[in-house]
Amino acid sequence: MTTQVIVLNGGSSSGKSGIVRCLQAVLPHPWLALGVDTLVDAMPASLRESDTGIEFAADGEVVIGPEFRTLELAWAEGVAAMARAGARIIVDDVFLGGPDSQRRWQRALGGLPVLWVGIRCDPAVAAGREVARGDRAIGMAASQAELVHRGVVYDLEVDTSRAESMECARAIAAHVV
Repeated sequence: MTTQVIVLNGGSSSGKSGIVRCLQAVLPHPWLALGVDTLVDAMPASLRESDTGIEFAADGEVVIGPEFRTLELAWAEGVAAMARAGARIIVDDVFLGGPDSQRRWQRALGGLPVLWVGIRCDPAVAAGREVARGDRAIGMAASQAELVHRGVVYDLEVDTSRAESMECARAIAAHVV
């Protein structure tokens, strides 16, 4: 079966967004890029700093509430519906719940050919990128670097602390059938 969805999981500032752009450039067909940041940006402001939605603490901790989970599930089902309608999708996500996050995606994407990719990055490298970006709470990258991968099963893993985005994208593209 031809790969319909590529799910990239990695912590904040791990390099997922750069890899997504490179994948869109090297893959032979058009691929839509949909990330968890898109979901967060689409939410009303009242849910972006709420214990029922999503909270970003000053130390970089991210707390997920029940309203966020409800909308996240609906969003994942919508992404899956687009893939079932024929769109090729690259999902850029942060599995804060580890294997539970992956299971939510597996349920939504059931029956679709999915390539699961872990985007690893040394915590110190990710922390340096976080500071350079200036748009993230300091500490988020380091705290997520390993957490998001615990208990998650991948088809492929790349390490952005040792390779550039294009090199990682080419390695991923080589696994897309």
